[in-house]
Amino acid sequence: MKPLTELERQTLPAVTALIQSFGGDPDSFQGRLITQLIQTSLKLIPDGHDTGQLKLLNTALKEMRYAYRVFNKYRGIRKITIFGSARTPRDHPDYLAARDFGAAIAGHGWMAITGAGDGIMRAGHEGPQREGSFGLSIRLPFETTANQVIEGDPKLINFRYFFTRKLMFMTHADAVAVFPGGFGTQDELFECLTLVQTGKSNIIPIVLLEGCGGLYWDNWEHYIRENLLNNGWISPEDPGIYRIASSVDDAVRHVLQFYRMYHSSRYVGDTLVIRLRRKLAPIQVEQLHEEFKTLLKDGRIEQTAALEGERDHLELPRLTLLHTRHQFGRVRALIDRINNFASDDSAKAIPRG
Repeated sequence: MKPLTELERQTLPAVTALIQSFGGDPDSFQGRLITQLIQTSLKLIPDGHDTGQLKLLNTALKEMRYAYRVFNKYRGIRKITIFGSARTPRDHPDYLAARDFGAAIAGHGWMAITGAGDGIMRAGHEGPQREGSFGLSIRLPFETTANQVIEGDPKLINFRYFFTRKLMFMTHADAVAVFPGGFGTQDELFECLTLVQTGKSNIIPIVLLEGCGGLYWDNWEHYIRENLLNNGWISPEDPGIYRIASSVDDAVRHVLQFYRMYHSSRYVGDTLVIRLRRKLAPIQVEQLHEEFKTLLKDGRIEQTAALEGERDHLELPRLTLLHTRHQFGRVRALIDRINNFASDDSAKAIPRG
């Protein structure tokens, strides 16, 4: 453990007492994190930051704290983030597709996270309606109010900064759907792709879709393959991170397929832990090892129980592998391969309890 600084030693008794006065346990893991948060704030005094820097740090922390508080009320419910242009007219095929997609995915129990403006954002709310929607609004001179679907809802969250807003779009997303749009939409899409490609975000399905007859994504992918893939600036497996859907139904199927066998994942040290809804047969685990052993730093792909240090979903079986932390497009392919086992009779179901 890193030794305490002089300021941390001096402030520890007062910080400990403060946490206890709010009913917290300063000796717990969460209590130690709160201690570090408070001490980091106190370090801003001798650091000599100017007023603008302090205002940014203060506002960003407030925005994140409030947003997490809202989202935490809906834990355990799958959520999809929807991106697209605020300028899309309501009679445009892309708008209609976004509305239909939102309604279809909501029919499977999902909630939608999108911006609070017009265009695709409004369409993304119209499908699941306000009870199934989160609106993440950004303060812009030309977007001063939320759309009528989400306006006044407690799940409407206002942000000053794009970076805190984008953090919430990704932190709570179990999938992302992207419709045609401009600079903002492309910025959001490429951030999603970058986070998954580099392992800085959980691997989730990213579907690209549009209305009937559109060529937006065909043209976009032509650029990706001609200018990025063919020049070696992305890896051959990276286009597997996203899917261009042929229809609304195809997009919904792709999102739901991702969670047929796969549940979630996390790292315990360098070990990638992939939680499964059901056990795999030994022959299936062996097939995965042979097909994806290039992902291994050492050892084998194995099926195990929860590892020491895990706290969530302890009842689920796991696949574990000592991962190189590279080739996340191949990790996505591994998850797809796992999901293809879902219809195999040799997969043993987990009894409900």
